[in-house]
Amino acid sequence: MRTSTLLFFLFLFQIPAGFAQVEQTIEPEYIRTIEFKGSSLQSTLPIIELGQKLQLSFDDIIGNEADYFYTIEHFNFDWTPSDLSKGEYLDGFDDVRIETYENSFNTLQLYSNYKLNIPNRETRAIKKSGNYLLRIFNDDGEIVFSRKFMVLERLLSVEVEIKRSRKIKNIDQQQVVQFKINAPSLLLINPKQNVKTLVLQNNNLKTAITNLKPQYTIGSELIYRYDQEAAFWGGNEFLFFDNKDIRSATNGVRSVALNELYENFLYTNIDRSVRPYTYNPDINGDFRVRNLYASQNQNIEADYVLMHFNLQHYGSLGDKEIHIYGNFNNWTIDQTTYMAYNEKTDTYQNARLFKQGFYNYKYVMVNRDGSVEQGPISGNFWQTENQYTVLVYYRAPGSRFDRLLGKGAANSSKISNN
Repeated sequence: MRTSTLLFFLFLFQIPAGFAQVEQTIEPEYIRTIEFKGSSLQSTLPIIELGQKLQLSFDDIIGNEADYFYTIEHFNFDWTPSDLSKGEYLDGFDDVRIETYENSFNTLQLYSNYKLNIPNRETRAIKKSGNYLLRIFNDDGEIVFSRKFMVLERLLSVEVEIKRSRKIKNIDQQQVVQFKINAPSLLLINPKQNVKTLVLQNNNLKTAITNLKPQYTIGSELIYRYDQEAAFWGGNEFLFFDNKDIRSATNGVRSVALNELYENFLYTNIDRSVRPYTYNPDINGDFRVRNLYASQNQNIEADYVLMHFNLQHYGSLGDKEIHIYGNFNNWTIDQTTYMAYNEKTDTYQNARLFKQGFYNYKYVMVNRDGSVEQGPISGNFWQTENQYTVLVYYRAPGSRFDRLLGKGAANSSKISNN
C-alpha cells in the first residue's frame, strides 16, 4: 500500500484524547469549498448560542443539480450519541432535501452551489445546548460529508489567559492556556467529575485538549492553572495566497497559465523552522471566497483554479510525509494535500483545486499514525499569534446529556511571561 494512502486511512481515526470515535467523514473530491458558519466569519466549527443561525454552503463540481439531504444529531461531550430523542432537541424535523442551489455563472469550471440555513421552514429551532453533527446525504442515502458544531447556553463566565511555557525546554516554542470558570448563580456539583472542558487552538478540533480537571476552587470559581497539560505548540504564522484575480500574478502568485482551467503557480516556499520568527498577519488558517470581478454573487461567480505549491526542504523525512494544512478542507490530511517529491526540481510539489479567494496554509509533517507536526517545516515560536477558545460543559446528576454552558476566548498576541 502506498504510504500516502496508508496515512489517509489512518488519519480517519485520529481524534483528541478522551473523545469517542465518531465518524470522521472526508468529502469526495467532487464536493468542494465547504463553508459552515455561525455568527462569526470562521468557516468551520460554528459555536453558536441558542437561537442563532447556522449557514452551510458547498459546491458540487459535477454540476448536475444532484439532490442532497441533511440530518442533525445531538452528541455528548465525548462525541458519543446522547440519550435525547430528536423531538427533544429539535423543533421541527430534519432528513430534508436542501432546496436552495444555484449553478455557476461565467466560470470555466461548472459547479452547483448549495446553501442551507438553520433555522428554516422544516427545522425551526435547536432547543438544547451541546455538541451536534450535521450530516449530508445523497439521494441514495449515502453519507457525503459531515460537519460538527456546538450550541451554547451562556450560564457561566470563562476567563482565559495565554502564558509562555514554564518548561525550559519548550519555553520558546509553546503557548499555555490557563483559565478560570465562574458560576455565581449555578451550583456545580462534583465539578471534577461533571464539568468537562474543551480547549481549542484556531478552532481546530483535531488538536483540542479535552482532559483537564479543575485543580482547586475559590468561592464559586474553578481554577485551571496547568502548564504542560494545557500547552500547545506555538506553530508559525500561516502562509497565504490571494487569487481573487486569477488572470494575473498577485501577492503570492508567481505566474499564471490557462489550460482547461486557470492554473496559478505560487512562489517557492522554504523551510521556516530554522529561521527567526517574523510577524505576518494571517487569519489563523481560515479562508475567504472572493472574485475581484464578481458583479453580484461571489458564491457562483468565483471560478476554480489549479493551485501549484512548491516547497524546498532538504531534511530527511524518514517514513513521514509533507502535506499542506489549513481550514480550507477542515484541517484534513488526505491525498489532495500530499506534497510529492520532484527529482528534477529537488522540491516537493502539489497541485490542488481551490475556489478563488484568500487562503491561509502551512506545510506540516505527517507521521504514519496520522499525527501532525508543525515544527519540522514551519517551526514553533512562542510569539506566534493564535486564537484560543475554551468551552465548558456540565452534566448535572441525573441529567441525560452534557450541556454547553460557557465559552471564553483569548489571543496569544497578549501572551504573558509570568
